[in-house]
Amino acid sequence: MDFGIPRELSDLQKERTLYQPVPPPCLQGTTVRVEFGDGTTTADASDAHTISRSFPLTYGQPLVHFLRATAQVPDAKIIQEHPVIRVGVVFSGRQSPGGHNVIWGLYDAIKCHNPNSTLLGFVGGTDGLFALQTLEVTEKVLSTYKNQGGYDMLGRSKDQIRTTEQVNAALAACQALKLDALVIIGGVTSNTDAAQLAETFAEKKCPTKVVGVPVTLNGDLKNQFVETDVGFDTICKVNSQLISNVCTDALSAEKYYYFIRLMGRKASHVALECTLQSHPNMVILGEEVAASKLTLFDLTIQICDSVQARAEQNKYHGVILLPEGLIESIPEVYALLQEIHGLHKQGVSVESMSSQLSPWASALFEFLPPFIRKQLLLHPESDDSAQLSQIETEKLLAQLVEDEMNKRLKEGTYTGKKFNAICHFFGYQARGSLPSKFDCDYAYVLGHVSYHLIAANLNGYMATVTNLKNPVAKWRCGGAPITAMMTVRRYARGPGVIPIGKPAVHPATVDLRGKAYELLRQNAVSYLTDDIYRNPGPLQFEGPGSDAKPISLCVEDQDYMGRIKKLQEYLDKVKSIVKPGCSQDVLKAALSAMSSVTDILSVMTAPSFSSQTPF
Repeated sequence: MDFGIPRELSDLQKERTLYQPVPPPCLQGTTVRVEFGDGTTTADASDAHTISRSFPLTYGQPLVHFLRATAQVPDAKIIQEHPVIRVGVVFSGRQSPGGHNVIWGLYDAIKCHNPNSTLLGFVGGTDGLFALQTLEVTEKVLSTYKNQGGYDMLGRSKDQIRTTEQVNAALAACQALKLDALVIIGGVTSNTDAAQLAETFAEKKCPTKVVGVPVTLNGDLKNQFVETDVGFDTICKVNSQLISNVCTDALSAEKYYYFIRLMGRKASHVALECTLQSHPNMVILGEEVAASKLTLFDLTIQICDSVQARAEQNKYHGVILLPEGLIESIPEVYALLQEIHGLHKQGVSVESMSSQLSPWASALFEFLPPFIRKQLLLHPESDDSAQLSQIETEKLLAQLVEDEMNKRLKEGTYTGKKFNAICHFFGYQARGSLPSKFDCDYAYVLGHVSYHLIAANLNGYMATVTNLKNPVAKWRCGGAPITAMMTVRRYARGPGVIPIGKPAVHPATVDLRGKAYELLRQNAVSYLTDDIYRNPGPLQFEGPGSDAKPISLCVEDQDYMGRIKKLQEYLDKVKSIVKPGCSQDVLKAALSAMSSVTDILSVMTAPSFSSQTPF
């Protein structure tokens, strides 16, 4: 197809192209002011050695913060000279609303600091990068893509820069095009690849700097530096409206149970956020199932008991949300998928697989409905994971629940009306949506941050914006080395996982001790029994609801970057107070306090303590 060509827009789309996000004060003007913090480590101290060996040239780099013109930081680096540069940008990951605004923000920042600089978009994703297929991004090209959904300005492909051949092709492309920087827009897998690319470029003395940008609808690129991803807010708002519409339909007819599967890959962030926004009767999170080791039978009984409890209140309708990764969280199904994945790697044909399964796996496979069997046998994704979007878990559970309710009805243990289920998969409907106001702003600002990282000559960093639940003027902008976000898996989980012992940015799962999950648990009973459905309505760009942000973002206390800066201020203050010549009492108090603090921190950062924290 033709990329980057002007397209026909509706009146609403035209109105959205006129919306101009405003970057926070620290990114305004033509001077880049950067403060370098301390060198970084990893969340799990026991991983540090492995990661530093794998990334000797990019591990341990400092945090960076970008400052407003009025900031009084004596040792900040001030960059006023901005030579002509050539920057490449590539979509590497599933399309997520707001991705175009990252490119727009990057373009505006590049041209603001030097109008003669060039931004090249790689057409067709990473395949376009390898083949040197570029499109120069101009104001004309951007004109009909500002604040628009999808990735159709440039397109995307297999989302991979991993093999030796792919890395070498990317290196050759950057050298041939004389790029000063390459910006990779994507999620956990794409940013892991970006980190490896940055390390290889440094090793080969390639001048191209690599910068990653957190854009993924799954919401699973979360860590101490990244509060949320571009696209997550839009996806959840669009899906929440659809779910709420279904809730209203269920309440109107009072005779159907709706099983709705939502996108999100292996993590259940989308399902959790949509539940908090729309209040369906039930949600089954993959993380809960994995933690409790619930079987397919356990889940069926759990849902049936809830249906029966509602029937006792004369309620024969309901809405149940399921994340698409749920199927891999069910222990016996996960083990079956592992066997199937192993057979795929051995080159066994799909037709022959069922006959080569182990006896227990074969028994489970034969128990499952034919449509699920066919879907479990699908060839893995480009990252070697199961094709979760194609596995209709909602239909599987609906059928098992119907069978169990019919059994109870026949046995007389259930005396209500016949159970009726309707199934939906809300996946692709939201990916191409117009991005929310929050995602428009967030993506545009991340584009500006990406340029600031390039201007500061930084390699292997991810653009970060924190303090996001506050107004844009209070956002904190900076960057963190991607290696500081990595962990090392010491066990396998799910088909296609990155090999044990290899550092990677792993998907963050729902924190079952976090405030968002706690909020869900506090309301779970009333959601189930009281039908307190909530309809946030369609996506709003002005007026009530337009400034709403994800509930899970707002309830969490995530200001990690702010706390790092506050800690540094305290340490500096201690240094300024406890100087040679201070009183004995001051010195003794400082030693006593610091001794207690270091003892506590030593215990908390010890490998045995860190290993208690689930990945």
